[in-house]
Amino acid sequence: MSREKIWFVTGASRGFGRIWSEAALARGDKVVATARNVDDLADLVEAYGDNVLAQSLDVTDRSAVFNTVTAAHRHFGRIDVVISAAGYGYMGAIEELDIDAAKANFETNVFGTLSVIQAVLPILRQQAAGHILTVSSIGGILSFPTGGAYTATKFAVEALSEALAGEVAGLGIKVTIIEPGSFATGFGASVKFASGIDAYDGVRQAIRAGFKPSDQGDPAATAAAILKVVDAEQPPLRLVLGATTIPRFKDAYEQRIKTWKDWENISIAAHGAS
Repeated sequence: MSREKIWFVTGASRGFGRIWSEAALARGDKVVATARNVDDLADLVEAYGDNVLAQSLDVTDRSAVFNTVTAAHRHFGRIDVVISAAGYGYMGAIEELDIDAAKANFETNVFGTLSVIQAVLPILRQQAAGHILTVSSIGGILSFPTGGAYTATKFAVEALSEALAGEVAGLGIKVTIIEPGSFATGFGASVKFASGIDAYDGVRQAIRAGFKPSDQGDPAATAAAILKVVDAEQPPLRLVLGATTIPRFKDAYEQRIKTWKDWENISIAAHGAS
């Protein structure tokens, strides 16, 4: 590794945001660690001192996002790695969803990510360098019953990030979408649930039965992958995390390709006469 990197991380109080912040600090990088409650970052500051700039940040507060990014840049002089990890889940069958709760989920997961990206881009463009990592999910590729609102936010993060990658490729800025599968991060503690309708209890129970603790990966093991990606000369647009994730993606795309082939003649005929 050459010079130390300066990281800006949202959602650094727990889960992947905390693990990746600690990994960066442990190897000598500096981190602007943000969380809704800055007190949750006190142990990071105690352990790493001036290498950490702990900041209180709610990513749904757009002005606060821009002010925090400005303060981070002023403090460390540059920003090299940006990780947008702040987010939570809102679960329920489509009919069950409260529209305001669904909007709130988008405000954090999608528009919070958008605000962070927009705040850092002028700095990264001026530097002609930087790496933005957005945190998607297996739910950014595959939706599932009772997860429609949450996975819709992650599908949106995927689309936003893919467009961004094409826009900034010539500006020296790299983009990677992180797609974790099931990990024991304690994510369940940040999940909110819609009020249930009895008609969906069966499908809800089936989905819950399909989530096996034995399939969960060790979140600490992801740190090495993230460090490798941020150090890569040509990082991937997408990085899948977890042993069970890629097989599920492959199965899903095989089914999609089969459907496209099965209906190809109908699709072509829909073009009309040329």
